[in-house]
Amino acid sequence: MVSPLAELLAQLRVGNQRSLITFYEQNRDHFARWAKWHYKQEPATAHATLRAVLLEFYDRATDGRLTKMPPDLRAFIYDMARERLDDSSVQRLPQAEANRRQHLLRAFHALGADCRQVLSYFYFRGYNFEKVAGKMGYPNAVVARIQKSTYLRKLYEVALQTPDADCHTLPSTDT
Repeated sequence: MVSPLAELLAQLRVGNQRSLITFYEQNRDHFARWAKWHYKQEPATAHATLRAVLLEFYDRATDGRLTKMPPDLRAFIYDMARERLDDSSVQRLPQAEANRRQHLLRAFHALGADCRQVLSYFYFRGYNFEKVAGKMGYPNAVVARIQKSTYLRKLYEVALQTPDADCHTLPSTDT
């Protein structure tokens, strides 16, 4: 038996947008109140935001980035809107800080796949050493800790070797 959510995803993939139009019609007033409460948006702006998020959701469904329908479609759409609204309300970084971050990002991408994976697990996903060890296939948490330390040092060395006119100082790894 095919679930209604799986059927909805199949309909979206063949270009049938009726379900998204219905979702918009049923939820636009609630979304406008939510956006006004949390982001002080006017109803017209909130409606435009919801339409943009629904189009982004449709694009994700049709190009394969969305492999299964979320169990709570409304919560998923609101989370997408929250990300969009948070990004638009964030203060822009000063140019020097933006340049420093871009420099570190280039250095990060210059590392090997294992280096990037371990650092991503630890710093971006917040995994503890036990979980990093399990994900990477290391025998124990001590090995994961040593690898993370080695890869962090390698990132620092790559960042120092990469010339960047706008980035003169990097944070210390003594911590």
